[in-house]
Amino acid sequence: MNDYSDIINLEHPEPKNHVRMSKENRAGQFSPFSALSGYSEELKETRRLVDKFLELNEDKKDILDERLKEIENNNIYKVKITYFIKDLRKDGGFYKTIITKIFKIDFYKKCLKTEYGIINIENIKDLSIIKED
Repeated sequence: MNDYSDIINLEHPEPKNHVRMSKENRAGQFSPFSALSGYSEELKETRRLVDKFLELNEDKKDILDERLKEIENNNIYKVKITYFIKDLRKDGGFYKTIITKIFKIDFYKKCLKTEYGIINIENIKDLSIIKED
């Protein structure tokens, strides 16, 4: 009787009190699960690289100040700026380069008002003037 010959050809019984589960739902019971929810996202965040903020030396700060004064005095308003954006989740951030119009330079608040928003002057790594044709 070890070969199940007495029941092998019988029809599978249907449940009497509930509807049979679909194959998709049955398969879902056996799919892998994460024992530590959020752990894989945390690992991705840890592996994500950020840049360190590099403070300018005094010579580069002087050059930046001269360019800002030239922009303000000559009503030049289109520039290429590389500046640091602080990461909200971890120490560091990244450098972004944009070409933008400058609407106002506020030396008191140490910021530039551009078409993309406000940029802190202390976060600027490089600034070059774009000559208009």
